[in-house]
Amino acid sequence: MSAKGIVDSAKRLPPAEPAAVIEALLDIMDASDPAIDAKWVVEAESRLAAYRAGDLKSVDADEVLATLRK
Repeated sequence: MSAKGIVDSAKRLPPAEPAAVIEALLDIMDASDPAIDAKWVVEAESRLAAYRAGDLKSVDADEVLATLRK
């Protein structure tokens, strides 16, 4: 079924039902991929180890935001 077909069908649902469809769609979009999550864990641990070893410096959030606003 196409997205347009789903939307057209949702328009014909009783008033409370479209909210349930929206919640289900949001759940699908928010689902995580365990393989990607595992890679991010490895990356985060690597960055933390580099920071603790002094190989990576931190930057204050206010400084980063100020740079982005320029």
